[in-house]
Amino acid sequence: MGTTAVHTLLWRKGEVTDRDFPLDDVSEHLQDDDSLVWVDLLEPDHGTLRKLAEELSLDVHAVEDVIEEASRPKATMHVHHTFVSVYATRLDHPGPSPIAPDQVLASRLRLTKISTFVLPRGIVTVRDNDHFDMGQVMERWDDNGDLLHLGGGALLHGLLDAVVDGHFDTVQQLDDAIESLEDGLFAERQQTRLTQQRTFRIRKELVELRRVVLPMREVVGAVLRHRAELHKDGNELDGWFSDLYDHAIRAAEWSESLRDMLTSIFETSLSLQDARLNIVMKKLTAWAAIIAVPTAVTGWYGQNIPYPGFGHPAGVVTSTVLIVGIAVGLYITFKRKDWI
Repeated sequence: MGTTAVHTLLWRKGEVTDRDFPLDDVSEHLQDDDSLVWVDLLEPDHGTLRKLAEELSLDVHAVEDVIEEASRPKATMHVHHTFVSVYATRLDHPGPSPIAPDQVLASRLRLTKISTFVLPRGIVTVRDNDHFDMGQVMERWDDNGDLLHLGGGALLHGLLDAVVDGHFDTVQQLDDAIESLEDGLFAERQQTRLTQQRTFRIRKELVELRRVVLPMREVVGAVLRHRAELHKDGNELDGWFSDLYDHAIRAAEWSESLRDMLTSIFETSLSLQDARLNIVMKKLTAWAAIIAVPTAVTGWYGQNIPYPGFGHPAGVVTSTVLIVGIAVGLYITFKRKDWI
C-alpha cells in the first residue's frame, strides 16, 4: 500500500466541531455521548491499521478482511462493532468518445473497496484507492443532518446510499452502451472486428459489475435485520434502510436484465453472420452457374466433331447466342430469387 491519507470529522449535537484531528483522539471522542466521529483511511499501511484496530478493539478477522483484496461484499456483526464491506463502482470513458485500438478490450470498470467499521458513535472507513469520492457521502450527511443523532447507523446509511447510487449510474452507462450496440446491429457493414471487441468488453464489464452489485441485497438486508446494533434509538432508521434495500434490489434486477439483453445481442449477431454467409454463398453459386455457361458451350464446340455451323461463321454466331441467352436467362432467374 502507499502512503496513508487520513481524514477525520467530529460532530457534536449534529454540528461539525472539529476536522482532521489526530487518530490518538478518536477513542476519547467515541466515549462522549454527544459526539459522532468519522475516520477515513485511504490506502492505509499495516502499522496505521493495526494501531487503530488496537485502540478501538476492532475484530482481528474484520481487519483481515480489510487487507484481503478479493473479498466478497458482506456485513458481519461483532462484539464491539459491525463490519461492512462493499464496492463502489465507476465506468471510465462511458460515452462514444474514441478509444485507442490497444484499449478496446481493456475493462473500463473501476472498483473501490470500502471497508467500514460501524460503532455506536461513529464509523471508520478504509478505502483501497481514490476512485470513489467521499465528498458525495458528506453531502448526504449534511442533507440529512437530523438523522445524525442516531449514531453510526445514520453515517452508514449515507455511505451505502452513495454506493448504491453509484451502482445505478454504472448500470445506466452500460445500458446506454448496449443500446448503441443494438442501434448498429442491423446497419450495413456494422459487423466489424471493432464492434465485436466492444461487445466482448461490455460483457466482461457487466460480469465484473454483477459480482459486486448482486451481493448488496444481502449486505443491506443484514444491516436491516441487525439495525438495533447500529444506532441508538429503536427503529427510526428502518424506513431509510428499507428504501435503500429496495434500491439495491432494483440495481441487481437491472443488471440481470442487461445480461439478458447482451446475450440476445450476441446471439443475434451470430445469426446475422450466418445469414450474411448464406447470402454470400448464394451469390457465389449464382455467378458460378452463369460463368459455367460459356465454359460449357465453348468446351462443347471445341470438340473435334462436326457441329451446327462447323467450318462456317454461323457457328460462332450460334455459340455466342447460346452463351448470352442462357447467361441472361440465369441472371434474370437468380435476380428474381434474390440470389444476386
